[in-house]
Amino acid sequence: MERTMERTITKRLLKWKEDPDKKPLVISGVRQCGKTYAVKDFGARFYEDTAYFSFDEDDRLSAVFDHDLDVFRIIDELGNVIRGKEIVPGKTLLILDEIQNCPKAITALKYFCENMRNLDVICAGSLLGIKLRNLENGGIESSPYPVGKVNRMTMYPMSFYEFALADGNKKLIEGAGRADIEAGISDLYTIPLQKELRYYYITGGMPEAVASWVKYHQISRVDEIQDEILSGYADDLVRHAPKREYANILQIWDSVPVQLAKENNKFVFSHVAKGKRAADLENSLIWLEGAGLCAKLCLVSEPSPPLSFYADKTYFKMYMSDIGLLRRKCGVPADAILDRNDAYSRFKGAFVENYTFTELMKLGISPYFWRSGNEAELDFLFEENGNIIPLEVKSAVNTRARSYREFVKRYSPHTGFRLSMKNSAVNEENGTINVSIPLYMLWNIHTYMDKVMRR
Repeated sequence: MERTMERTITKRLLKWKEDPDKKPLVISGVRQCGKTYAVKDFGARFYEDTAYFSFDEDDRLSAVFDHDLDVFRIIDELGNVIRGKEIVPGKTLLILDEIQNCPKAITALKYFCENMRNLDVICAGSLLGIKLRNLENGGIESSPYPVGKVNRMTMYPMSFYEFALADGNKKLIEGAGRADIEAGISDLYTIPLQKELRYYYITGGMPEAVASWVKYHQISRVDEIQDEILSGYADDLVRHAPKREYANILQIWDSVPVQLAKENNKFVFSHVAKGKRAADLENSLIWLEGAGLCAKLCLVSEPSPPLSFYADKTYFKMYMSDIGLLRRKCGVPADAILDRNDAYSRFKGAFVENYTFTELMKLGISPYFWRSGNEAELDFLFEENGNIIPLEVKSAVNTRARSYREFVKRYSPHTGFRLSMKNSAVNEENGTINVSIPLYMLWNIHTYMDKVMRR
């Protein structure tokens, strides 16, 4: 993959590298979101030397961790025996990929932290979230999880910002980011970015699909890659899911886009399969979350900080990790999105919600949604520096938002956001600063918050 596929996680990795108190880093995320590329590229750019090992590619690696967890012996054998080149703390970045295949290597991170803090270690892997959850909860694994001895990051598919950069629109998107939101963004930026967003709905953020789009701009190629990725996920279910949960996991996985398309898109267990209850499916849902394939958006009835304290984890919506895969799994043809015809109308609400949810997660924002009985439902709200921020989403230029107005009327937040295809604008009403931003500028929401919070 070419260097032009710049990932924003690189900035977070640099921050980790420069932290004098850093610990071994564990990166989890959905399969094929670009973890291996990102860490190898990071090593090549910012270290004198990178020692890369994959537990999927070399059967000898697990044996290194079988004898004991003496990190000096481990480093000697990894470097001088397997690699044929010394691993030097302070110069070499050690990458242990697909580490979920060796639980003892995960346990060894404790001793890297305690006894060899000057060696930078990054670990990653497919389905790593599931393995870590098992270790943390004292599951069937014999090796304990290194509590308090590692740093953690989650990596996601490429954001719209990353997609736009990869597609040659750096000047375009950065120019729009410098625009005054109160004055509005020039048509020089809005018109091409609207089109670029529709391409992102089609392509999504899986790096292989994005790379193909950037190289060929052929939707048929993107479709084929997305089908292969979805097929690979199905194969993962067969190989890695607990046999007793396999059927349930597959049913939930197929149910997510169907339930998202409904007007009331709360996730309902009984809609997964006839006769199914929450008790039957909860473990399967946790597996899908651990694999990074889906994520929950939980209800908050009392919008007070901390929102996590008031979250109702039994009442939630489910979103897929990538909007391009959602499109393909729903069977929505690309032309329907480009032409905005009736074939897309049924799914457009689900698309913009899924897009917004995943973009917020990529920005490090943990969103919830708010509901007041049958009266009002706000798409998203989140916490920022102790402030509760409401965010309403519309798929087109219509910004009439009854639920947003009801929320503002009841709780008088300092700032709220309305997200649509309408141009940016700012107005103040009854003490609340209402900020309208285009869907394709969601990546810049932290900048907008910084600006309006100072008013």
